[in-house]
Amino acid sequence: MKGAYTNPRFFLAMTFMLAMAAALVQAQGTRVGFYARTCPRAESIVRSTVQSHFRSNPNIAPGLLRMHFHDCFVQGCDASILIDGPNTEKTAPPNRLLRGYEVIDDAKTQLEATCPGVVSCADILTLAARDSVFLTRGINWAVPTGRRDGRVSLASDTTILPGFRESIDSQKQKFAAFGLNTQDLVALVGGHTIGTSACQLFSYRLYNFTNGGPDPTINSAFVPQLQALCPQNGDGSRRIDLDTGSGNRFDTSFFANLRNGRGILESDQKLWTDPSTRTFVQRFLGERGSRPLNFNVEFARSMVKMSNIGVKTGTNGEIRRICSAIN
Repeated sequence: MKGAYTNPRFFLAMTFMLAMAAALVQAQGTRVGFYARTCPRAESIVRSTVQSHFRSNPNIAPGLLRMHFHDCFVQGCDASILIDGPNTEKTAPPNRLLRGYEVIDDAKTQLEATCPGVVSCADILTLAARDSVFLTRGINWAVPTGRRDGRVSLASDTTILPGFRESIDSQKQKFAAFGLNTQDLVALVGGHTIGTSACQLFSYRLYNFTNGGPDPTINSAFVPQLQALCPQNGDGSRRIDLDTGSGNRFDTSFFANLRNGRGILESDQKLWTDPSTRTFVQRFLGERGSRPLNFNVEFARSMVKMSNIGVKTGTNGEIRRICSAIN
């Protein structure tokens, strides 16, 4: 994996994304290289920390990616998801199964030892999400930094997060509220190409979904395989790859599975059954007759947009010394 950082195609992609990122975020107060003078090793410290944890537990990669998404949709990208305490975002049902908090804490400890009070937890999480994609063989992109940390974290605010049974229309409305369009929705949900889901979040699709049978949008040949993994009244906490056959690699296999009726979450499979989103699935797959889109490049573009939702900069927010506690 170390050699991947010298792969020419990623350097080309980085150059493109650097220019794109700078243009997108000029007005938001974040910028690429924000810590160049105040903490030159900031990004390398985060990257090496994520790499170290990834080597011992690859599951932290999708965990950090999901955590960043869940953070940005609630109170903006301000690391409010990291705050401990009763009734904080971390305690809400959508966030209880997230993993990777220890990676952020580890990176923060190292950064505080090197550059005390300089690098925000919000930027650490944003950088860690990018590095997680790259470590799973996805694209590398330039991340604008300069976010500050929020002080408010309420479990009740997490209702804005899209749910695993949510309709496409509802998902589009939630994304649009943050300036994200339908293509952004499909690209960002494509992040499910890595990671897992607990059986309890989709097993209802396998038994008595309609007329006593399984969800008809699931490929009939795939149903027995899922039922074997998640038997009725079985262990709901058992985890299954969201991208069957390629759960540890950031690629377009997730979209191919949706096309073949092998989506795990109901909300994911709807990306194929709904015509407004199916078009983008087909384009990411490069299907004949469609205008192809490079999934990796478009995912990075959408991540830069999402990563600037409600950011706090300048004198807003704070720089937490401990990510799980308000100063």
